[in-house]
Amino acid sequence: MNIKDIKNPQFLKSYNKKQLEDLCSDIRTFIIDNVSHTGGHLASNLGVVELTVALHYVFDSPNDKFIFDVGHQSYTHKILTGRAEKFDTLRQIGGLSGYQKRYESEHDPFEAGHTSTSIAAALGFAYARDMNKDNNEVIAIIGDGALTGGLAFEALNNIANLNSKVIIILNDNNMSISKNVGGLSNFLSSIRVSDSYDFMKKSYKDIMSLTNIGTKIYNTSSKAKEELKKMINTNIFTNLDIDYLGPIDGHNMEDLVRAFTKAKNSKKSIIVHVNTKKGKGYLPAELNCSAWHGVGKFDAESGTLNKSNVTSISEIVSNTVYEFMEKDKDFVTITPAMINGSKLEKIFEKFPDRSIDTGIAESFATTLACAISLNKKRVFLPIYSSFLQRAYDNINHDIARMNAHVVIGIDRAGLVGEDGDTHHGIFDISFLNSIPNVVICMGKDNEEIRNLLYTGFYKQCNPFCIRYERDNLEFKKTDFKEIKVGTWEYLQKKDNVSNTIISYGTDVTKLYELFKNDDVNIINARYIKPIDKNMLKELIKTNQKIYVYENSIKTNSLGTNILEYFNYKEANNKVRITGIDNSYVTHGKTELLKKQIKLDMNYIKDDIKDYIKKS
Repeated sequence: MNIKDIKNPQFLKSYNKKQLEDLCSDIRTFIIDNVSHTGGHLASNLGVVELTVALHYVFDSPNDKFIFDVGHQSYTHKILTGRAEKFDTLRQIGGLSGYQKRYESEHDPFEAGHTSTSIAAALGFAYARDMNKDNNEVIAIIGDGALTGGLAFEALNNIANLNSKVIIILNDNNMSISKNVGGLSNFLSSIRVSDSYDFMKKSYKDIMSLTNIGTKIYNTSSKAKEELKKMINTNIFTNLDIDYLGPIDGHNMEDLVRAFTKAKNSKKSIIVHVNTKKGKGYLPAELNCSAWHGVGKFDAESGTLNKSNVTSISEIVSNTVYEFMEKDKDFVTITPAMINGSKLEKIFEKFPDRSIDTGIAESFATTLACAISLNKKRVFLPIYSSFLQRAYDNINHDIARMNAHVVIGIDRAGLVGEDGDTHHGIFDISFLNSIPNVVICMGKDNEEIRNLLYTGFYKQCNPFCIRYERDNLEFKKTDFKEIKVGTWEYLQKKDNVSNTIISYGTDVTKLYELFKNDDVNIINARYIKPIDKNMLKELIKTNQKIYVYENSIKTNSLGTNILEYFNYKEANNKVRITGIDNSYVTHGKTELLKKQIKLDMNYIKDDIKDYIKKS
């Protein structure tokens, strides 16, 4: 069939096993072809094609609720629920999101851009269903490492307490973005290879089938068989009073349908353990599923990823940390499952005894970093800005309150583009700004980023947050020098001018290029907290008219820090703060998003000139 003609999943009910398998093959080809043009999460979606088709075959969405953990594994679900015709708009402004979105379809009851939320959400839907005396099923599809998150365990612990049936599909591909780590991963591996229950069940059946009376006993002893299963197949889930079924081959349609049907008929909460292969059906993704987890455009026929010739800022940071770790034996790097994303591969390969991947567990990683640092070790903790909010309590209560010397790398700061509102790194300044002891900074180029890292690790002892965006710069080894905490610099200072532009990061460099021939001062506010009060006093004395540009939420920003100081000093300076209003920003290419919210440099150039003219 033409994949784009699919309107809803009801047609699956009439399909036989062969038709379902053929459809899976067609969907897999469709996903590869489309993602090769738009970019997106490829390997994770290729791994759940059969799983998702089987779910829609057995259950009845939207009456039955499908809640995908993270949501980046929902491409097949989107296709089966009538959105295939828009797949060429995936992750573009006005197009389909790469995640479940309630505004897109009634088949998307819940949204998530980060892990470990699905079981808690499913339990909430089930509890409300029971209050309403409705009769639908609620299915949480969790995987790609999401079960390591603390929220997932909290939800599992409350299933018996709330006593509302949920079905949990554990998509076990032994991966998150990188390979899974920790005791839970080892536990799932042991279940994967264990055949004790299946062996005992087969032996029991063979023995009982030797006689007619034995056959009758076998056919009527369901209770005994269940007790036998519990005795042999006891695990963390059954100990939490959740029935367990599996492991199931996640690419065998017959086994999947049988298991999901049993789960549907169960009277209590049940977890179905499904083994899948990340990247299934596309050899390049199967061989290196980490690299193919989230991709840009690529050549589908050759399996060649488009590679940039320039260095990402994440790699500049990791290269600099690598230099420190070569010389400093008391240096530790910790990441919550982002070895690849934060470009830490070389560090983990060279220094395995001083590199820790906690899995998707930001809160744990943060408190772990705090404790290690209190034992006179230098700790680097890189976390994506959008995921850092999960560690807010640990930064506030642990690292900052005890003034632990942890350097937090805030990766993907600012707008990140196609992943959209759940991933934009626009809130970290706002929520960190109010925490005592915390230093927040951002470098404008390769040399300044390196020097800020050097300062953070070796020239001060506070919690030190260095932001860096999803962008590219040329990497070059430079000599290190201290940038005193709380000091700014003039990129351009002219006599007898009354207008000053203030910004930070690579944006201040772009503004300098736009205005280097104009009568305006340009300040690089590389420290967002603490601010440079000496320089601000100078601006007050000369009554400068200030224009602050930020690629971040305006609330509790650098701009508000400046305004607060001016107000305290009863200054008369006029200040315009330009940034992101207190709202979420959709998905799409970063440059187009900036145009949409009037933060692109063309608009800002005209806005600054208009602001100056009104002097």
